[in-house]
Amino acid sequence: MELFDVYPLMDVNPVSGNGCYITGEDETEYLDLYGGHAVISIGHSHPHYIRRIGQQLSRIGFYSNSVINPLQKELAEKLGKISGLDQYRLFLCNSGAEANENALKLASFVTGRSRVIAFSKAFHGRTSAAVGVTDNDAIRSPLNQGMDVVFLPLNDLDAVSKELNKGDVCAVIIEGIQGIGGINVPEISFLEDLQKLCNRSGCKLILDEIQSGYGRSGHFFAFQEANIEPDIVTTAKGMANGFPMGGVLIKSDIEAKHGMLGSTFGGNYLACAAGLAVLEVIESENLIDNAAETGNFLLSELRKIDGIKDVRGRGLMIGLEFDTPVKELRQRLLKEAHIFTGVSSTNIIRLLPPLPLTIRQATVFLTALRRLLAP
Repeated sequence: MELFDVYPLMDVNPVSGNGCYITGEDETEYLDLYGGHAVISIGHSHPHYIRRIGQQLSRIGFYSNSVINPLQKELAEKLGKISGLDQYRLFLCNSGAEANENALKLASFVTGRSRVIAFSKAFHGRTSAAVGVTDNDAIRSPLNQGMDVVFLPLNDLDAVSKELNKGDVCAVIIEGIQGIGGINVPEISFLEDLQKLCNRSGCKLILDEIQSGYGRSGHFFAFQEANIEPDIVTTAKGMANGFPMGGVLIKSDIEAKHGMLGSTFGGNYLACAAGLAVLEVIESENLIDNAAETGNFLLSELRKIDGIKDVRGRGLMIGLEFDTPVKELRQRLLKEAHIFTGVSSTNIIRLLPPLPLTIRQATVFLTALRRLLAP
């Protein structure tokens, strides 16, 4: 049996990882500025992470959500404390798409409405409702066409206001920072006014922090740059450092009813152990402060380099836009400088490194990039 073709593959076979580095089968060491697509939050093979999961596996790895699992309560309390959202309740699932799927369903349940506002260049996942609110026709099948969704320009408050005045919107869903769309950052004033409009219209504001959350932006969640409290926050990627895990943070005024949400694997023992290890390392190693410091250094230095059309982002979530396609540049970074980078579109490189990235490691990348862009 052959694998179903999904992504164009980089010509590297990673066999081990350590901190911000991965090693290929040919023993070449690469600086990882891609982080497995913003998933590796605390670094590869962190000893505390390995120990936590191993200890849990030696006791019990899985049972269904029909029994008491104290690790879920421990994780919820720890996440509430570190994120500052201890007034929210947590639903645990397995991925970002599943988190957004449940967030949208929940908003529709509690409002009795079905129409959704999303934004141009948005990406919210590949399950049915998540695809429906993703601005990408290439991944939307006929099955996904039935949702009533309008896509509006990011930061266009007037456009949002006109749609909300119709009174039939159940949710506005927005990324804390657009990732796949090109590292587009919502204006702080837009987020603050957006929440006021949602409150006034009775719809739910969903903040998709799948990629921008867990300290990546220099805040625990990117939306915390603004003075808002979304009704629902979704998270995943960096939540368990590679173990499949997602979460929906739900404001306490949204009533929970048995059967409304559910998951077989969500919040299992191993996932919770992984999630707790991530939070413990983020806290003990001050990784959110490090993401802000190293990210500010990178952003400042990147804006001085000739040949880059635009530099966008916050913390360790950075987009570099060029006038020409970046495929060759990324290949040269990989093959000549041994540096992994990500991509958003034909002309945009995305940097999503592990949060422990140091200024020295960032300087290695800057030096390589300057050399490759030199005339």
